[in-house]
Amino acid sequence: MRVSHAHVSGDTITNPVVPGFHPDPSICRVGADYYLACSSFEYFPGVPILHSRDLVHWAQIGNALDRPSQLRLPADMPSSAGIYAPTLRHHDGQFWLITTNVADHGNLLFTTTDPAGPWSDPVRLPGVAGIDPDLVWDDEGNCWCTVAGVAQVRIDPYTGKSLGAPRRIWSGTPGASAPEAPHLYQIGDYWYLLIAEGGTERGHAVSIARGPAATGPFEPCPTNPILTHRGIAHPIQNTGHADLVQAPDDSWWMVLLGVRPRGGTPGWHVLGRETYLVPVAWVDGWPVVGELRPVMPAPAWPLQPAAVAPARDDFDESTLRPHWISVRDRPVAACTTRERVGWLTLRARGRSLDDPDVTFLGRRQQHLSCRARALVDAGQGRGGLAVRLDEQHHYEIEVAAGRVEVFARIGPVRAALAARSVPFGLVTVVVQAATQEPREARSGPDSISLGIEEPDGGFTPLATLDGRYLSTEVGGGFTGRVIGMYAATGTVHFDWFEYEGD
Repeated sequence: MRVSHAHVSGDTITNPVVPGFHPDPSICRVGADYYLACSSFEYFPGVPILHSRDLVHWAQIGNALDRPSQLRLPADMPSSAGIYAPTLRHHDGQFWLITTNVADHGNLLFTTTDPAGPWSDPVRLPGVAGIDPDLVWDDEGNCWCTVAGVAQVRIDPYTGKSLGAPRRIWSGTPGASAPEAPHLYQIGDYWYLLIAEGGTERGHAVSIARGPAATGPFEPCPTNPILTHRGIAHPIQNTGHADLVQAPDDSWWMVLLGVRPRGGTPGWHVLGRETYLVPVAWVDGWPVVGELRPVMPAPAWPLQPAAVAPARDDFDESTLRPHWISVRDRPVAACTTRERVGWLTLRARGRSLDDPDVTFLGRRQQHLSCRARALVDAGQGRGGLAVRLDEQHHYEIEVAAGRVEVFARIGPVRAALAARSVPFGLVTVVVQAATQEPREARSGPDSISLGIEEPDGGFTPLATLDGRYLSTEVGGGFTGRVIGMYAATGTVHFDWFEYEGD
């Protein structure tokens, strides 16, 4: 599936280049090709892999962790646990991906010769404690793993064995919290250690240090942090968790995460942490990060023609496209396109989206204003269309025989908000998110309308809800909204799903 995420107009591009819940980006270049990996937390399959030829247009080509042997996410694992902060590198003819599964066995290492997959089963790293692992090789062939903290240990990447004791190599800026997301690079005469610090909320920042070897000692950049939006009025906030890449023309670029808060005070971000792109220059041996803006100059090289993501999936293929994700796992018995040709079949396990084992198939919400539609046959069960942040924060429109009902779960409260009788048979359910300008300090970021499509094509909303309750600032955690289909009881079939962004 080709997916164009960035908008191009003349000599400018629009950030984020990968919108929606795509946090903790890690990037590498092989020849003229760029590859990007992001965190996936409680969703299966895990670690989306994206490809680009110009750093602007990205297409998801697969998921690194798409088998139960690679990714175990227990049912009792809380949302926003699971897969944290991958690092993606290319070395010695292979792609290497190291990441943390905080719910199962800690740090794991995967390899492949084709980033679209399949990737190997994991090599476990029992001697590497901590999260956000980085991987780099020095000129002597030593492989160094650096983790949040910031601590480092030499490892054998083929066996996972640690070759020595971990040692602290830098603690970041004095007084700054949460030094994390380390990445090491050998550039010119120095080794550079890039980190995030200040926490992944409004205080997030990017800082850097350099030293004569991969092991240091490291001296901090005198102008740290080299990137932060804390304390300033800017439409992009929470900027951090960055990675560097050099283009074929020798220019340097940084990918990083950020969010787009909307509404009044304190501002709510609903799409999760997204991937942004910004240029980097080098001055006196230190990186100087360009201004990160929603609209900024495009790279100097020709950009690919903008490809359009398919808005509709008719479920005509035997396998699902890589952008579809489920909660914790996806057994074939519960989710398949092979049972009823041209339909998606979902078989219920959990009773509702409140349950950690709910049968759910969704895609990341990537636009501040969007519409999702699905044609449902719930004759043998009960299910529908949902907007999910986690088990305690979701809205859904549910179809049962002859009835459509809207539910909301906000923290400890679950409520049925509206209902309507419908003819037995097929029903088209609709979810619409629409941004709104703040009228006063307490205005929310957007509204979410849930309803049905009438036979004449008109939309009848049954409920319109405040979007702030499906935001990170309310629900907490590290993810963003996911819109998709679910089964609550029995078996529910979906003929098609359509997503359109503004």
